[in-house]
Amino acid sequence: MNLLTASFIFFLLLFAMQHGMVKTLSLDQNAKNATKPKLAALLAFGDSIFDPGNNNDLQTMTKSDFLPYGMDFVTHRPTGRFCNGKIPTDFIASKLGIKELLPAYLGTDLTNQDLITGVSFASGGTGFDPITSQLAASIPMTRQLELFKEYREKVKGILGEKRATELFSESAYLIVAGSDDLASPYFSSPLWSNHYDFSSYADLILHSASGFIQELIQRGARKIGIVGIPPIGCVPSQRTLQGGFDRGCASNQNEVAQIYNARLVKEVEKIKNSHQNITLVYIDTFGFLLDMIEQPTKYGFEVSYKGCCGTGLLEASFLCNPMTLRVCADVSGYVFWDSFHPTEKAYSMLVDYLYENYIQYLVS
Repeated sequence: MNLLTASFIFFLLLFAMQHGMVKTLSLDQNAKNATKPKLAALLAFGDSIFDPGNNNDLQTMTKSDFLPYGMDFVTHRPTGRFCNGKIPTDFIASKLGIKELLPAYLGTDLTNQDLITGVSFASGGTGFDPITSQLAASIPMTRQLELFKEYREKVKGILGEKRATELFSESAYLIVAGSDDLASPYFSSPLWSNHYDFSSYADLILHSASGFIQELIQRGARKIGIVGIPPIGCVPSQRTLQGGFDRGCASNQNEVAQIYNARLVKEVEKIKNSHQNITLVYIDTFGFLLDMIEQPTKYGFEVSYKGCCGTGLLEASFLCNPMTLRVCADVSGYVFWDSFHPTEKAYSMLVDYLYENYIQYLVS
């Protein structure tokens, strides 16, 4: 390139920049923000919906660290996630720009980076009712808080007190529990259901949920999302056990779920009004999942009344194992992976909906 040509190109670019025809090559603020995580970390608590493997080393039958679980995971190996692939916390962590997978706190080799970007304390089979975790031999919600306290000390050791405190306040905290309370013990034990009517049992688990939220706030949480109970009566196992001869949705379970959800909405508002600088979001999954179950073809599915694993009627956890008679030929056509948990595809769609309507409000 000769001097005349170079000069011509220089003046041409200068003219274009002055008239807004091209942008400078330096990164603008929006480009910088596009690659910056929306929140410091993601911390998850609750049951199997958020459990990426905390149950693996427990003496419990509520496990999924064996095939066919994980067959469609990125490694094609079981991790303890109750799904054929990723679970909601993985998709949420990715959408928040934090990391692609949210690891279990227990039983995994976590690096400092793993810890400071968040973990899950969730345990398959647990619930807000203390009896639920006892029956499942899972990690109670109270124990998950103790593990969180232990985790906090580790993070302080990595970052120091000041930076760790900032991280805890700029992290998202997600809670999901209640489904296992209705599946067991409430509707599986006559003694339990005879002791509590629908309203009083909804109040029992609501009281526990409220206390859990308050504990997180006391320990530095400022951005909290709590997930309501889904239409648990419509999952395949509850259709089989409680849905009668035609395996319809178990209406009693859905009724208690809706009572609890309605009261949780009010409790969330009450807690928000009693604390300053707190973002607390109620996350409703009931309507979206019910629509997906009732109209599967609308979402690109074919089957929603049974799971992919085995017969799809009862198999979940230890019943969905390498000796299971069969796994469906095309999992993409199924809403449910086993008789209790959705497929990775269904979870992905659910998280898209939840992020747009609820989770994005934790980002501020």
